[in-house]
Amino acid sequence: MTEPIEGETRTYERTFTVDDVQQFAALTGDDQPRHTEPDADGRVMVQGLLTATLPTKLGSDSEVLASTMEIDFHRPVYTGEPITCRSTYDTVVERDDRYEFTSDVVCENADGQVVLTAVTEGIIQKDS
Repeated sequence: MTEPIEGETRTYERTFTVDDVQQFAALTGDDQPRHTEPDADGRVMVQGLLTATLPTKLGSDSEVLASTMEIDFHRPVYTGEPITCRSTYDTVVERDDRYEFTSDVVCENADGQVVLTAVTEGIIQKDS
């Protein structure tokens, strides 16, 4: 566990594949044609909740136990499109056994267009 610091930003980039979208569709049942039938460029639209796994990955890296995630989807994401997700600790309160925090999340495509924003609240347990 790494101590969270107010103002610290963590970053993760991922490019979703058609296989990722198909696996998520099989797992969740979200298999609408927009997620299964490629467009003229061979891309499919990534499910919103699959896109929302980007901040989840950042949380996992920090051993976060989230209590609230408020997510806004701003524009679609397509396979083959690199997405960069940044999560910044807005507030951090240290307790005896844990850190309580809020973080602001912004995910952007390669053109700098915001595709997802979120506010996360949660805790990070201190090492025993």
